[in-house]
Amino acid sequence: MTTTNVQRILVTAGAGGIGRSIVMAFASAGARVHACDIDANALNDLRAQAPSITTSVCDVADRAAVQRMVKEAADSMGGLDVLVNNAGIAGPTASVADMDPDAWEAVLRVNLTGTFAVTQAAIPHLKQSAAGSIVVMSSLAGRFGYPNRSPYATTKWGLIGFTKTLSRELGEFGIRVNAILPGAVDGARLRQVFEGRASVSGRSLAEEESAALANQSIKRFVDPADIAALVVFLASGAARSISGQMIPVDGDSQSAS
Repeated sequence: MTTTNVQRILVTAGAGGIGRSIVMAFASAGARVHACDIDANALNDLRAQAPSITTSVCDVADRAAVQRMVKEAADSMGGLDVLVNNAGIAGPTASVADMDPDAWEAVLRVNLTGTFAVTQAAIPHLKQSAAGSIVVMSSLAGRFGYPNRSPYATTKWGLIGFTKTLSRELGEFGIRVNAILPGAVDGARLRQVFEGRASVSGRSLAEEESAALANQSIKRFVDPADIAALVVFLASGAARSISGQMIPVDGDSQSAS
């Protein structure tokens, strides 16, 4: 096994939102970080902010692109210790009865199959690490039914099964696998979700925001930095005995509707 004092981190969808917060948190902690994203301009902006970060343009739904990206990441950092599977899309807002089957397939291709492809490509590198760790980004929608968001909820539940299975398969190699289940995370993507809900419900955007907060014991949306801090902890030696766990960060939300 390879040992290194500096963690080597791969973050998918690392150029914006939660992913960018995770990348910057690891970089600030002194780790070597490789970020992939489908948005080349956002990756350019990320490198301008943190020149030490290496990047790849990659659509995780493209298996050949994933193979190239993981090799680039491992080559650029001299190996891999931590994989953060953050890539995912929200998908459409529609009932099952009205769902476009192609839209359903598109969400599964990114959220489930994309996560599988990245992880499968990363496992040989993680096995060479003395402290391998995988963090999978599920969702509040991986704990509850989610009306009018069936592809998203289905994939996020699927990622729970994937995490549990990986933790059993990889434990003998010292690789820990955990999932984080964010709730309503503040940012542009959350506003898009509320806009989609409003278009279906007929309520205003403000009413949708209020309804979401009514679901939570803590009356504020989650700061992406809170998610990033948990990822850094789960990848650290302080979490060396934590694996196979599903950890919500959602202000104690009681449903996903």
